[in-house]
Amino acid sequence: MNRASGSGRAVPALSVAPVVIPAPARRVDLELRVSAPVTGSRRPVVLFSHNHGPSNLSSWRGYDPLVEILAACGFVIVQPTHLDSLALGLREADAAEAPLYWRSRATDLSFVIDNLDAVEAAVPTLEGRVDRERIAVVGHSAGGHTASLLLGRRVDDPEDGSIVDLSDRRVRAGAILSGLGRGGDALSAYAREKYPVLQTSDFSTMTTPALVVAGDQDCGPLNVVGASWHRDSYTLSPGPKSLLTVFGGEHSLGGIVGFGAAETTDEDPVRVSAVGAMVGAYLRTALGVDGDAWSRARRELESSPTPPGSVVEK
Repeated sequence: MNRASGSGRAVPALSVAPVVIPAPARRVDLELRVSAPVTGSRRPVVLFSHNHGPSNLSSWRGYDPLVEILAACGFVIVQPTHLDSLALGLREADAAEAPLYWRSRATDLSFVIDNLDAVEAAVPTLEGRVDRERIAVVGHSAGGHTASLLLGRRVDDPEDGSIVDLSDRRVRAGAILSGLGRGGDALSAYAREKYPVLQTSDFSTMTTPALVVAGDQDCGPLNVVGASWHRDSYTLSPGPKSLLTVFGGEHSLGGIVGFGAAETTDEDPVRVSAVGAMVGAYLRTALGVDGDAWSRARRELESSPTPPGSVVEK
């Protein structure tokens, strides 16, 4: 991989997969892909949570268009394959959390942080170059729900009604892409039946800084209120938060899962590049890598004669 970073310099990167981390408490060991710049020290980490989509790209195998951009921005990208991935064939398993495996998804990401030694050792030349004080989480769709749990969003366990807090203080910032919104009467009957954990959400505890990215044409089957539902992670949570509304964006935001993928209904490489650049710039500033990256990206967006989106903040 070789893309221009926000500084304009080309940053070559290396991807290694599958990286397998033994996980005795899990139904199967955790498989990852790790993508990292081949040079440089103190590289920040991005934990990436995939969607609950209809293809095998819902795993470490997907999201090449976005991962390439983020790796070029200087991040080490770790992509676990969650238990709900179609590639594993466990969605219909006799398990309490199937088909979404919402709790396991979040614990997968914290497990990766616990095992960063193994992640570093699996990638040639990476050992000793990871900055473990600069960790962010990024998630798309159901992965956005997963990311929001690490950022502080709480839910009620549908089995016993207890409040579940899966936040991880080691995560300093995040980006929620086409994330899942509030429950209650905003949910469709399909969502209430299929994914009961979505019925309750408390965004008031999601205090970690985050960028929420939502397409203004993202109207899917899980809610009855339309595209605004995907902005709930911004609207209902306390600051500091930023919201990027992507003009013309549908659920895959131009194809972040992959161009030609079953999930991609609005294929647009320009849109994907814009989303990736904004996410990369936000995280570089939020993690203290480049204090001006986000403000520069905002100025470029706002000065464009045909901006791909707009930003508001609180």
